[in-house]
Amino acid sequence: MRSPELMAVEQKYLRSDIPDFRVGDTIRVTIRLSKEELLTSVEQQKKEGRKEREPIAVFEGVVIRKRGEGTSATFTVRKIAHGVGTERTFFLHAPNIVKIEVLRRGKVRRARLYYLRGLSTKEARIKEDRKRAMKDRLAAKNS
Repeated sequence: MRSPELMAVEQKYLRSDIPDFRVGDTIRVTIRLSKEELLTSVEQQKKEGRKEREPIAVFEGVVIRKRGEGTSATFTVRKIAHGVGTERTFFLHAPNIVKIEVLRRGKVRRARLYYLRGLSTKEARIKEDRKRAMKDRLAAKNS
């Protein structure tokens, strides 16, 4: 439990544009690259003759964990690219996150999906939660 004073200070740093997602959902996280990553990409841009602009990266995968509250809340996304599993943990209210999109609603009965690490690509599929997906479609249609 967090103190009311701490919550009041954190309030101005909390983001309001974060969609409702749970463990098991497939999401796409668009992020701005950090300064270390930015240096290498700027050098590549100069070689290629492009204008300098803010580079972004997309990380798409299944949410295997959500934890914390306030500004310290994090979520972990797992994706499999070229047969290699990759996980990345993001701060939920980080300023370098451009947007989070929910692609599929997963139907799981666990709070942590660490068991996906030991499964192959086909075995690691998660069923879609059609009830929540239908609610999303109706909400999008009405708004």
